[in-house]
Formats: sequence, C-alpha cells, structure tokens
Amino acid sequence: MVIPCLDEAAALPGVLAAVPPGYRALVVDNGSRDGTAAVAEANGATVVHEPRRGYGAAVQAGVYAAPDGVVGVLDGDGSMDPAELPRLVSALGGADLVVGRRIGRGAGAWPMHARVGNRLLALRLRRRYGLAVHDVGAMRVARRAALLELGPLHPRFGYPLDLLVRAAGAGWTVIERDISYRPRSHGKSKVSGSWLGTARAVRDFWAVR
Repeated sequence: MVIPCLDEAAALPGVLAAVPPGYRALVVDNGSRDGTAAVAEANGATVVHEPRRGYGAAVQAGVYAAPDGVVGVLDGDGSMDPAELPRLVSALGGADLVVGRRIGRGAGAWPMHARVGNRLLALRLRRRYGLAVHDVGAMRVARRAALLELGPLHPRFGYPLDLLVRAAGAGWTVIERDISYRPRSHGKSKVSGSWLGTARAVRDFWAVR
C-alpha cells in the first residue's frame, strides 16, 4: 500500500493504525518538514524518500519501491479508510484497475469547488475515453507490473487523470467501488483546501492528453 505524503505527520498515526492485517504500508515522503518520515517509521511503515515535488512523482516512487503483486494507493491525510482497500482488491479479479468513488461523510469532507472540478473531469473521461467512472479517484488498486508498463505518468496533480487516460488507451477494464470520504483529520488539503489549490490541480488535469 503506497501512501504519498507531504507534511502529514499529525494524520499518519491514525492512517497507519487502520492498515488491514497482511498489508504493508509504504510511505513516500515528498520533502516533508514536519517529521513525517520519522512518524511513519515509528508506526511501522517502510519509508521511501522522493525529493522531486509532486503527487505523481511520489506515487511513482512508491510503485517502483513496492514488491511485485497488487499495489494500493491512498492519501495519508486521514480522509480515506485503509480498511476499505481489501474490498477494492477483491474486485480486481474482474478488472485491471479499481478506483474508489468518494462518498462524502461529514460536513466539509468535500468542498463544492472540488466536487465540481472532479465531476467535469469524470465527464470528460466518460465522453472522450469511454470509461464508466464518476471520480478521478485518490484510492485505487492495480497490479504493479501493469502500472509499470504504462510508463512514467504526470508528476504532479495530473497523475490520477493520466493514469485513467493511459489505462483507457491500453484497453484496461476499469471499475469503481464506493468508498467513504471524510474530512481530513489534521491540517488543510493541498488541493481542495483552497480555490488556488483546486485551480492548480485542474490546470494539471487539463494538461493531460
């Protein structure tokens, strides 16, 4: 299980405590200044350091470092429950990629501006690429070997969309499963926490072809 992180020291203990039995947590520290790496190690995770800033760069570093087999990815901010990963993994038998469709739980879990941007991008995926998805999911599972075959993907916020576009081009079967999406446990989101963060993410998304 790959967990890309930038300054998530406060949230990580709760996230790692919820990792299901039999799953290995691999935290990718993307240049944190709050002791994220030390907290991850203290809570039993393997740490990989990725100095190139960007969500996609961090995820890709985690995929490279992960053992062969199935790789799951989720955020380290406490907004998603690692205990839901096995349900996505079980669906992988009939698909090449399973993405989590976020269902907001609790006030402020998913601000309106972030939801609107996500819906527009999902609409583009359905119309242009024929993917039956409704979320550019931040929780996803796939086989490591297949992910590596797609080649390097967008190094910043555009990674989730680039993954889906490349998956469509490769003829993958992509399916969704509902997951709970809660307010992050600590701090402010780098994406949905502000209009500027969302705008930067959408800019990266629309750069994907």
